[in-house]
Amino acid sequence: MSRVLIIGCGGVASVAIHKCCQNSEVFEEIMIASRTKSKCDALKEKLSGGKTKIETAQVDADNVDEVIALIKSYQPDLVMNIALPYQDLTIMDACLACGVNYMDTANYEPENIEDPEWKAIYEKRCKEEGFSAYFDYSWQWAYKKKFEEAGLTALLGSGFDPGVTQAYCAYALKHEFDTIDTIDILDCNGGDHGYAFATNFNPEINLREVSAPGSYWENGHWVEIPAMSIKREYNFDQVGQKDMYLLHHEEIESLAKNIPGVKRIRFFMTFGQSYLDHMRCLEDVGMLSTTPINYEGKEIVPIQFLKALLPDPASLGPRTKGKTNIGCIFTGKKDGKEKTYYLYNVCDHQECYKEVGSQAISYTTGVPAMIGAMMLLTGKWNKPGVYTVEEFDPDPYMEALNKWGLPWQESHNPVLVD
Repeated sequence: MSRVLIIGCGGVASVAIHKCCQNSEVFEEIMIASRTKSKCDALKEKLSGGKTKIETAQVDADNVDEVIALIKSYQPDLVMNIALPYQDLTIMDACLACGVNYMDTANYEPENIEDPEWKAIYEKRCKEEGFSAYFDYSWQWAYKKKFEEAGLTALLGSGFDPGVTQAYCAYALKHEFDTIDTIDILDCNGGDHGYAFATNFNPEINLREVSAPGSYWENGHWVEIPAMSIKREYNFDQVGQKDMYLLHHEEIESLAKNIPGVKRIRFFMTFGQSYLDHMRCLEDVGMLSTTPINYEGKEIVPIQFLKALLPDPASLGPRTKGKTNIGCIFTGKKDGKEKTYYLYNVCDHQECYKEVGSQAISYTTGVPAMIGAMMLLTGKWNKPGVYTVEEFDPDPYMEALNKWGLPWQESHNPVLVD
């Protein structure tokens, strides 16, 4: 009998919870917990009648003691953190205190980037590592020994990218290559929601990521570039020709450590011109700032105020038409010969909405969250410590992607990105 505590009730969490209920043989009992219990109750109501037993709770995931109290009262086998990356460390602390396995979909970043303690460590890392993204794995990798000693597993980043993209890399290395030389991760959203400007996931996280300098891994070190300064075009299967831009992305950091001898890893994401024009304008007037300002005697954080003005990503589902295409293009060698290979998934926004009431961005992250949890609960992935997806056997994960809604396709002669 497995029992899972799911922290978070936004767009991605809603998909993951739907998929857990579809997979009731593994997810027999779940508790949905978030800051706003009414959202959890509404989702429970929608999903009632299935075989999975659902409970709900209110919790402030920034508060370690509250999370510990909830875990102790519910006694889960696993905590699925599908809240914000700001809360990764408090939930990991709570899992250690209670002796429970942990998983999330995105690596840690701080909510307050002006915090002096965090800033000192961040500036040292920028100097030593050579990339300046606010998010990195070092904070969670620092928990490795604690999880090993406690005999617990922490699975980091089981969304699509990170997550599925890393499973693709592990699968390519296991089945298609002796050595991988280059990896290009391409994330294309060909969907149209009809708004002049909206973000497909949490606006705060999304806009921070896109407005930051880009970087890629090459010949053993990081190369950092100004934001959106490297642009390529690519013709995506079932979506068509799109402009894409090089971004820093978290899985590059772990893949650089875990794919032996890889010479270059890059990450590209597609953006339309309207999105970029709006974003640049908002950045120029300071609306993307995370530094509090005083307005009429009250402190407000500009990007949080902007988030309140923008459409809720969870509301985009019924309006969004089109498809996503996310995958990895590899070059390398097999049996002494040069080889190229492309693994990718195409997901239809409207099909996702019909199935679980969300657009494809939430779907492509929420399904792998359920699958990562299933790997831990069924013991297919089981070793004490802190790991990313590519450090486990990819085969059962890849098989589950086909079964649970994200079937993968492959090309043995892809067009490469220059």
